[in-house]
Amino acid sequence: MHLPGFSDVVAAAARLEGLAVRTPLLWSPALDEAIGGRVLVKAECLQRTGSFKFRGAYNAISLIPQAGRARGVVAFSSGNHAQGIAEAAKLFGIPATIVMPADAPAIKADGVRARGGRVITFDRTREDREAISRRLCEETGATLIPSFDHFGVIAGQGTCGLEITQQLEERGETADQLICCVGGGGLIAGINLALAERAPDIAVYGAEPEGFDDHARSLASGQRERNARTAGSLQDALLSEAPGVMTFPINQPRLKGVGVVSDAEAMAAVAFAWRHLKIVLEPGGACALAALLSGKIDAKGKTTVIVATGGNVDAAVFAKAIGG
Repeated sequence: MHLPGFSDVVAAAARLEGLAVRTPLLWSPALDEAIGGRVLVKAECLQRTGSFKFRGAYNAISLIPQAGRARGVVAFSSGNHAQGIAEAAKLFGIPATIVMPADAPAIKADGVRARGGRVITFDRTREDREAISRRLCEETGATLIPSFDHFGVIAGQGTCGLEITQQLEERGETADQLICCVGGGGLIAGINLALAERAPDIAVYGAEPEGFDDHARSLASGQRERNARTAGSLQDALLSEAPGVMTFPINQPRLKGVGVVSDAEAMAAVAFAWRHLKIVLEPGGACALAALLSGKIDAKGKTTVIVATGGNVDAAVFAKAIGG
């Protein structure tokens, strides 16, 4: 199995130059006070399409040979990868078909359609999204781009980590630790590739939903563990079945631990981000912040970077989080 390395992250950054948003590192005195340490928030909710996923999607499509690229791409996603693929495919002028769970937030399905993508829904408790996607590729000749277990996707997501190291250097700061949510592990794998080369002393922690703590259990057992269910959390962006075949070998030696977060804690983090950071996060996108605010990962007296991964949240869920 050929895994990406730091040079692939650097190459992805060159491809994304001028296309991906260089999202800010935000600071809030209220957050520092609440934690008892210094906290910087990488606001990937301000990325193109509202999440970090555009980075990996564009890089992955750019690696498809020209002859095959014209036949389009297929992806399966609960919504953020879907929108990233649809946006990137639109830029390349190729068709995109997205296999999405029927219970995906409407804002995410609408975002795919608004970008010209075709949406095919499935029942995530009874149907196999990968089988549906493979069949579509066989019928059309399109290229399948998984949401995390993909060379180009991992390298593209790593540009987020590369930016973090650059922004810390520009501020004349260092960090003791970084916390990032984990679903399949693609983003945190890419970040690990970047940090291992540019800032190896930063400890990396994951955050994931209660009931979907496959990474925490996998780190404990030393092998990839599966979740017992595939639905049932407001943190819909993070409901992967298991750590990725490609991502886990990258993450296993680097991850120091994983904070497991309840939906209530994630919703409280959504509210905190809105009140104090003035950003909109979805529950899954606030998972790392929730792990910090709930004390699942200690940050007292430390400098911590939080990756706020996405802000594609339905209005009703956001209103519930902020007490509206």
